[in-house]
Amino acid sequence: MELKAYEYLIRSESAARKYLLGFCWKNQQRFCPVCRQRKLYKLTDGRRRCSRCGYTFHDFSGRWLNLVNLSCDQWLRIIKLFELELSARKIAQQVAVSYKVAHRAVMVIRAAILAHAPDAETLLGGEVELDESYFGGRRKGKRGRGAAGKVPVFGILERDGLVHVQVVPNVKADTLVGMTVKKVRRGSIVYTDKFHVYDSLMFCGYRHLKVDHGNKVYASGKVYINGLEGFWSFSKERLIKHHGVSRTWFPFYLKELEFRYNHRRTDTFPVLCQYVCDFVPFVPNRD
Repeated sequence: MELKAYEYLIRSESAARKYLLGFCWKNQQRFCPVCRQRKLYKLTDGRRRCSRCGYTFHDFSGRWLNLVNLSCDQWLRIIKLFELELSARKIAQQVAVSYKVAHRAVMVIRAAILAHAPDAETLLGGEVELDESYFGGRRKGKRGRGAAGKVPVFGILERDGLVHVQVVPNVKADTLVGMTVKKVRRGSIVYTDKFHVYDSLMFCGYRHLKVDHGNKVYASGKVYINGLEGFWSFSKERLIKHHGVSRTWFPFYLKELEFRYNHRRTDTFPVLCQYVCDFVPFVPNRD
């Protein structure tokens, strides 16, 4: 989004609210978030009550942005700064809110991104790269495979397409090959390094080609995994500014990085606005 268009959106609280409501209610048609009934009674305080189930709600009830007490203007500012990859501390300074509020807001955005991640039924195919990487842990001691205290992450990248990454409990063949079978269409060409756990891929309906990193060979024609290795570099470079991420919250940061990589050529501001304006995937509280 161009700067002038963004400034126009935040010119007033009513303008910011109108923009976000456009993502919440298509054609301004309200319905009950619980039972989807369209016959509603408008209350004097601006809320609405469902004629069928009696659920009382306001325009943002049950949605991600309702999880943090912020104005619409503040939400648009935080989403823009998040898009620009500012830390929660810098966002707090820019928006004039506490660090606790800013951190909660960006974690809500990450949770919304995770909720909108492609599901397991979205298959990748064609030419696909597989690789695993390790995040976190102490820098001293063994690095890479077998390093203590690190979180293993498995990645699948469809060339000229999407990347899918996920935290895994281990890097055993059952885990990595099992995830590949669920996520990659049979008949695809699969590229990996020479890690032995990938050897059984040829028996799973794939054409399996390997590049030998042990001999300092990183590409042989079309046989390489440079795309995924580029994603690992992309991710680790961006995680540095957080000065450490706990294991509990790491999957949220990982899906944020997946989202940024998959949308690196698109304007993510309206996409993020749509995400936070969608309903949280559980029954909303009766507020």
